[in-house]
Amino acid sequence: MKQTKKLVLSAFFMALGIVLPFLTGQIQQIGNMLLPMHIPVLLCGFICGWQYGLAVGFVTPLLRSMMFGMPPIMPTAAAMAVELAVYGLVTGILYAKLPKKTPYVYVSLLGAMIAGRIAWGIVSIALYGFMGNSFSMAIFLSGAFLNAIPGIILQIVLIPAIIIALKKARVLNDFEAESAAVAAR
Repeated sequence: MKQTKKLVLSAFFMALGIVLPFLTGQIQQIGNMLLPMHIPVLLCGFICGWQYGLAVGFVTPLLRSMMFGMPPIMPTAAAMAVELAVYGLVTGILYAKLPKKTPYVYVSLLGAMIAGRIAWGIVSIALYGFMGNSFSMAIFLSGAFLNAIPGIILQIVLIPAIIIALKKARVLNDFEAESAAVAAR
């Protein structure tokens, strides 16, 4: 039963990842700054675990690119697929392994955000190089941090608030117990 719930929730998070960019997509610069596709993937890693977070993170930008042409498949969606997969993976692993106290929600989130951005940078270097373009440290810092500051702030405020509210409502109890058992293996 728990696997079915996680599968359904993962499909919900993937659908959110596909739909949320429409809220900001009319103005591409705002969408690039608010990072709407990242939020459901991070939540999926927290709630469903690393396996589901990884899958949802990898598939969502590629599926959205195939369905709507945005983000462009190369290099944007391909690099985002790795970035978001790492978000879901790291969030799920850290949250399962760390104590379930509020500060560790932030540790899990920040760890995932840093790891995902590093993965995005590494994959971008390879993809841009393959396409015959350069990918400099300035491009990395601008894309991963400077232009993303509003989205980073939104994620740091919104995601822990949602996770903490779900914990207080005892919605996450079953998922946390199962995630801890999987992480202990």
